[in-house]
Amino acid sequence: MTQAKQVLALARAKGVLIATAESCTGGLISAALTEVAGSSDVFDRGFVTYSNQAKQEMLGVQAQTLTDFGAVSEEVAREMASGARLRAGVGLAVSVTGIAGPGGSEFKPEGRVCFGLALEGRDVQTETVEFGAIGRAQVRQATVAHALVLLERALHQA
Repeated sequence: MTQAKQVLALARAKGVLIATAESCTGGLISAALTEVAGSSDVFDRGFVTYSNQAKQEMLGVQAQTLTDFGAVSEEVAREMASGARLRAGVGLAVSVTGIAGPGGSEFKPEGRVCFGLALEGRDVQTETVEFGAIGRAQVRQATVAHALVLLERALHQA
């Protein structure tokens, strides 16, 4: 069973609706989930918020958070996940914001992705993964795979 199928089966068993908030993946997590037939009973929506303005307008990310920490930060990932969960009215949301490449800087290198996970009734969890300069497509695919793992772990706690 694929990771997406496992996530959807667990969400179905737990009665949890899911939303995504994606920046660097541009909707690939949503695509992975909706690739599975019947996903509409547990996948509610995906927010693709590539620009800072979209993050603010669609998810309620604070301008000050973006100014203080930058778009690629656990602080922004936290606000993205929380905003997606609350605005969609779902039990679980995952967020991703990162630098898929090419490029980056010494402070925010290519391959850095920050994740947020908002599960109803729990504090929002965040983490940063350094995938390295493995190429844009590979960073995006690794991000999708990791987001699905995070969703599965959260659903085991739901």
